[in-house]
Amino acid sequence: MPVIGIGTSGASSDILIAAVKSAIKNGYRLIDTAAAYNNEEAIGEALFQCFSENLVTQSALKESLQKLRLDYIDLYLAHNPCPTDPNVKIEDIWKGLEMLYEKKLAKSIGLSNFNVQQLQRILNIAKIPIHCLQIELHLYFQQKEMIEFCKKHGITVMAYAPLGSPNRSFYKEKIESDQSESLIPLENPLITELAKKHAKTPARILLRHLIQNGFNVIPKSTNETRIKENLDVFDFELSDDEIKKLNNVPQKSRTFWLNFLAPHPEDPFKDEREEI
Repeated sequence: MPVIGIGTSGASSDILIAAVKSAIKNGYRLIDTAAAYNNEEAIGEALFQCFSENLVTQSALKESLQKLRLDYIDLYLAHNPCPTDPNVKIEDIWKGLEMLYEKKLAKSIGLSNFNVQQLQRILNIAKIPIHCLQIELHLYFQQKEMIEFCKKHGITVMAYAPLGSPNRSFYKEKIESDQSESLIPLENPLITELAKKHAKTPARILLRHLIQNGFNVIPKSTNETRIKENLDVFDFELSDDEIKKLNNVPQKSRTFWLNFLAPHPEDPFKDEREEI
């Protein structure tokens, strides 16, 4: 699985097609999408155009494959642990993923937005190991308990919002209340200091920090310049001391609360919500 990919949520079709084509042209081979994003057809069109231009070599999952114009995908994830059918348990979700894996429709399978207790329940019944967990992970939300659990069980961690998702309205509201400076990882003083020292953008420092800690990253961008910049993280390294300092930056709460899951009995962030 590639170390770095591109996120695709929230962009219009025309912009997304151009962004995906730009990403592939510049070397990306990991594209993150979900049925809930309603963008699989646009990504499929971008891939089709790439195939046609020789930029690259040539049930829910089957529908996704049809929209994406592919025969299989490398990684298929359950987006959250909250089935819409009250008779379906999270263990049933995993059994369904295992069936897709056994049919070779997906080369690897994983989960997203599950908590540690839910992951353990899956491990208790799994015939096939959890290959990947996709979670919010960035400078201000490093999820150390979750990371230790994943390391113990050999689960690859993929970081979404690795830059802290600075363009979300969440931050714009904080800016108006003069509380935004400490909430945006790109503006952290240590990040700006290291960016100057290494002659790299703050975004590259943030991505490099996660990569050197062993995580896959999927920064989202539709800007061609930033797409190129985000991939340019392999020509320098942060020192052990720099990594240690970044690992010990004071932590904050998550950005992606997925509030629509709050009423569900399997809400993965219930305990965190109660602590606020």
